[in-house]
Amino acid sequence: MVSTKILIVDDELIMRESLGGWLERDGHEVSKAASGEEALVKMENTRFDIMLVDIKMEGMSGIDLLKQIKASNSDTAVIMITAYGSISTSIEAMKLGANDYLLKPFDPGELGILIEKILNDRAKTIENLYLRDQHKERTRFESMIGQSPKMQEVFDLIEDISPIDSTILITGETGTGKGLAAKAIHTKSPRCAGPFMGINCGAIPEHLMESELFGYQKGAFTDAKENKKGKLELANSGTLFLDEIGEISMRMQIDLLRVLEERIFYRVGGTQPIETDFRVIAATNMNIEEAIKKGKFREDLYYRLNVISFVMPPLRERKEDIPLLAEQFLFRFSKEMNKTISRINRETMDEMMLYEWPGNIRELENAIERAVVVCKGEQILPKDLPIFKSELSGYPISGTLKEVERDHIQRTLDDNEWNISKSSKALGIDRSTLYSKIKSFGLSKND
Repeated sequence: MVSTKILIVDDELIMRESLGGWLERDGHEVSKAASGEEALVKMENTRFDIMLVDIKMEGMSGIDLLKQIKASNSDTAVIMITAYGSISTSIEAMKLGANDYLLKPFDPGELGILIEKILNDRAKTIENLYLRDQHKERTRFESMIGQSPKMQEVFDLIEDISPIDSTILITGETGTGKGLAAKAIHTKSPRCAGPFMGINCGAIPEHLMESELFGYQKGAFTDAKENKKGKLELANSGTLFLDEIGEISMRMQIDLLRVLEERIFYRVGGTQPIETDFRVIAATNMNIEEAIKKGKFREDLYYRLNVISFVMPPLRERKEDIPLLAEQFLFRFSKEMNKTISRINRETMDEMMLYEWPGNIRELENAIERAVVVCKGEQILPKDLPIFKSELSGYPISGTLKEVERDHIQRTLDDNEWNISKSSKALGIDRSTLYSKIKSFGLSKND
């Protein structure tokens, strides 16, 4: 174990010796200085973890020494010592950056407790800095997580292309995080202060897509009772994200191509041209080149969108990231559901690493959410995950998440004869949360 280096600065010999003896018996490496000037000389050659500095000394005072220590950007912790009990001087020292102060006379136990506290605080600070750096390396953008080589390549690419205003096409399977990548590019771009407007082209019926994109004028159709801005107008000075771009109709492809080329459009029912300035990021899980061959996607629009392109890797090709993603989802859902689930056990994680995850990150997220709902203990077991051996749980896992949660709570209450204390303990939630769930789901005791 590395010993703590402590410098005692006091112009009284007996104080230096007695303090030194106490600290050396506790296993610390002690140096001594009879003045502030001598302390500064020693600091040039040695980095001290802690300095004990007498406030009142001949020549350079303890306060003046403290000022010089902090001016040198030293991370050395400083404990001021005074025999005068001057509150004002002690307050001044704390304002200048001293960690604490002691009033003479003090016993070794009091000093030992203070040193231990400083060392513990420093260890936590170092750990937090390390974790922050690790988190930065693993995330780097928004909520994107990945330490795998494939994800590190994606992160590097996002860094490179974000400052450029070119149109981007992101491809990849469903659930790989294409939307997160688009948001990350926007956040790192010069347009970050502008809006990020997303539209799922596959989720909006064709007859509504025109209104969603272009907006409409009052009176353009029966329900158009007032003017409405579309996504093209709302995205001005920002980013327009066209998700599932391969799903839009041929007619809308023509209209969209015209906007991308001219940056001018008309609201539905409008006669005045509207200029707009936005960056386009499109995404699709479709093989656009195959769609072009089949006449389902315009080649000229594809080339307009495909200025810069990259593929989001499927989860089966970045399995190193599964534990990181699973832990993040576990933490989030446990907190949301007020449950004390601490970890995913080793057997469960091993099975998760073997699974191919055809639904990618979205499937993993849903699996962990369901597991948190049905988990009865403090760790996720294989039987808690619907993708593995669901028969082991004693009943089939099916239905929506709310249905699974409702049925699981009902079954637990019935098994415990509606004893709220036992049921809440079995569910891993507190009594008030259970009462709230009973009320929201309309649960009742079976006769």
